Amino acid sequence: MPASYRSPWMTEELDLLRATARRFFEEEVAPHAARFRAQHHIDREVWLRAGELGLLCMSIPEQYGGQGGTFAHEAVVMEEQARICDTSFGFVPGALNAPHFLMGTASHEQLLRWMPDIATGRKMLSVCITEPDAGTDVKALRTTARREGNEYVLNGNKIFITHGKQAELSLIAARTGGPGAKGISLFMVEVDKTPGFTISKVLEKIGQNGLDTCEIFLDDVRVPVDNLVGGEEGRGFGQLMDVFVRERLSIGVTGVASAERAIELTIEHAKNRKMLGQTLWDFQNTRFTLAECQTEARIGRVFIDQLIQQLVEGQPMQPNDAIMAKWWCSDKQCQIIDRCLQLFGGYGYMCEYPIAQLYMDARVQRIYGGSNETLKELISRTL
Repeated sequence: MPASYRSPWMTEELDLLRATARRFFEEEVAPHAARFRAQHHIDREVWLRAGELGLLCMSIPEQYGGQGGTFAHEAVVMEEQARICDTSFGFVPGALNAPHFLMGTASHEQLLRWMPDIATGRKMLSVCITEPDAGTDVKALRTTARREGNEYVLNGNKIFITHGKQAELSLIAARTGGPGAKGISLFMVEVDKTPGFTISKVLEKIGQNGLDTCEIFLDDVRVPVDNLVGGEEGRGFGQLMDVFVRERLSIGVTGVASAERAIELTIEHAKNRKMLGQTLWDFQNTRFTLAECQTEARIGRVFIDQLIQQLVEGQPMQPNDAIMAKWWCSDKQCQIIDRCLQLFGGYGYMCEYPIAQLYMDARVQRIYGGSNETLKELISRTL
């Protein structure tokens, strides 16, 4: 974020958190980035260290093992991760969004049973929603859960599952009733105790290669009735939609933060790169391009800051606001990073340069959390 601008929701407490998060990413993540990408996952010790520092489940109530903070605490961590151009540490999918699929939906007893281990990092949680024929259209999912006595039997196929290989706990969306939204329920699967839960393979992706992303098969997976989240069938779709609002805002935050970092890196490069007897910065085209990028990033920043401020003040997040933040900020993220990469010339095409990593990792932001085209359709329905 530019030094001349300070988000209005920042406080002295959040400044201290920023220092902690910056130190964590610089010492525990950045030095190992290439290895994490090559092995398609972070070292488990890194996740545990984050738990020790209180960087997991930051807005989960303290009674369940969380830090009792706000979305602003999480936004600070997202910004610091963007500063080192990293996506290997699965903060947004694993530490921010996944735990909130349980809050407000799981029973008090279930939260006491599962959440403390998630908050400390002793157990990782994956969320299994997407299927080969049901991505953005969650209502079309086909995985089934059939009750047999004191168990549910799950059958189906999930794809693009983040932390699917490393997670000890997996939250499964499955159909317990008829077609449509009302037939969907959520189940917690304890992976190491559950035969029939099979990780097919870790998927190769264009970017975000430090995150293990898997395909999972459920073949007569037996789950205790007590693992039906919330203890009531048919509530799953509403549970998912509530967290999707949070997920979309988080994508907006990372989009803006990544764009801002790309601009910072490009300004530094342009002022030092010698070309035709002058610096790259001396060309008017360079200055105009970066001025335009900075303006668009600032517009996104102010919009995101307004939404974070609302959450800090206890105001509910309007779904349409989160949708707008997600599609617009992710679009601008991709556009700005592309224009910045162009100013790096051939160096920008080399994976060893952070701008190249930002470029590869950005593309999926327009796809997950609801494709941008689908989100525009949802906005149009309210007009």
